[in-house]
Amino acid sequence: MNPMAKVDVVLIGGGIMSATLGTLIKQLQPDWSIEVYERLGEVAQESSNPWNNAGTGHAALCELNYMPAAKDGSVTADKAVSINEQFQISRQLWAHLVTTGALPEPTNFINSTPHMTFVRGKDNVAYLRKRFAALENQPLFHGMEYSEDPAVIGTWTPLLTRNRPKSHKIAATRIVSGTDVDFGALTRYLFENLAESGAGIHVNQQVTGLKQLTDGSWRLNLRRLVGGHPSQVNARFVFVGAGGGALALLQQSGIPEIKGFGGFPISGQFLRTTNPKLVAQHQAKVYGKAAVGAPPMSVPHLDTRIVDGEASLLFGPYAGFTPKFLKSSTWFDLPFSIRAHNIGPMLAVAAHNFGLMKYLIGEVFASKTTKLKALQEFIPTAKLADWELITAGQRVQVMKKDPDQGGVLQFGTEVIASADGTIAGLLGASPGASTAAPIMVDLIKRCFPEQYPAWEPKLREMIPSLGTKLSDDPAAAAASLAATAAALNLTA
Repeated sequence: MNPMAKVDVVLIGGGIMSATLGTLIKQLQPDWSIEVYERLGEVAQESSNPWNNAGTGHAALCELNYMPAAKDGSVTADKAVSINEQFQISRQLWAHLVTTGALPEPTNFINSTPHMTFVRGKDNVAYLRKRFAALENQPLFHGMEYSEDPAVIGTWTPLLTRNRPKSHKIAATRIVSGTDVDFGALTRYLFENLAESGAGIHVNQQVTGLKQLTDGSWRLNLRRLVGGHPSQVNARFVFVGAGGGALALLQQSGIPEIKGFGGFPISGQFLRTTNPKLVAQHQAKVYGKAAVGAPPMSVPHLDTRIVDGEASLLFGPYAGFTPKFLKSSTWFDLPFSIRAHNIGPMLAVAAHNFGLMKYLIGEVFASKTTKLKALQEFIPTAKLADWELITAGQRVQVMKKDPDQGGVLQFGTEVIASADGTIAGLLGASPGASTAAPIMVDLIKRCFPEQYPAWEPKLREMIPSLGTKLSDDPAAAAASLAATAAALNLTA
């Protein structure tokens, strides 16, 4: 293409967010031109890479951080139900794309994997019992089981109970309709379909600057990483889906909406095993309770992973800290992100999160023996020789202004969009990839208000529950779960 030609949409970053937004726009407005720019040599190499995330398909079926106990000990399901509703939108979109041939055989990117929660100790067991009571009659959590019997839990996954002391008081929940999602494969398939539909997918191309022109469009400066050749492209709309790199690009854009925002990077590691004897004894994603002071995305979990058709087990994450915002970026990311408008909120976050800082420092210097002990809380018979340590993806949590505390650390995602709707970007992490579809639908509604009414019927065709709550209608919830399970070859 002519590098100075004005295109309709530019997507910065080759991850699941850009892939999802590009797919939606191409479905809604096939005649719009779309160009994607990824600075690495392949798409899906950062947070969307299957070894950089747990691939849980976050539906709040097992993640305890979505249902914390209140000060009075009560437990409510509202946040968990909301997360599950969002995941159903993603499931419906993927099912539609499989049905229409835009995505291939679904087992290439999604597989049924039971989701479990596992706790130890009297207080934790009492909490899990309350959590189960709050969820068991929720339509989207139909089929959840609860047990405090080691023999029953051992039939669900024997590694949790083998050689565990009988004095341990334990409890677990299980729901067999959970999923394992290879977001790397899903991202690649979405981009392949976009390319077949006429979109340009450019790798080894870094966006070095962007500026809004007088007509409201954006001029992007590009540099090819192989050879260093510079170029430019003009776009009517820009989405910054660059993961940890999004903050810097949004700051470069100069839009006032980014003022006050900062990023707090958290790194991590997983233990992984491909030992067939161990893998065969654990078919589930099992989440526990986070350590005191730990960030929500550091909840320990023992996961079945299916990547490129091969099963393995993943345990972690072991949190850590580095000032890098991406695995493949530099140690100057954090200091270079500091501005006059965000230093106040960032300092306030540091002052109010001393426990988190202490936890991360402890994790950075944790020995292999300490890491093994954490694994042995899930698998009492675990031996370090069976496991290898791998580095997970970087997660950059949102720091922003707060009228009461000066600044807060937000564990979630946030869309930043200009007032004129010509540029938007995504900051934050979990539940991230699992809720890419609802996040991008909301972005489309926000940034394209004139086109949205005409697009809405097509969106409802792709996502039948759009604008409704499945949890308010048990029959609709059951029908949606059954329909998407059939299309995606999942356990209903």
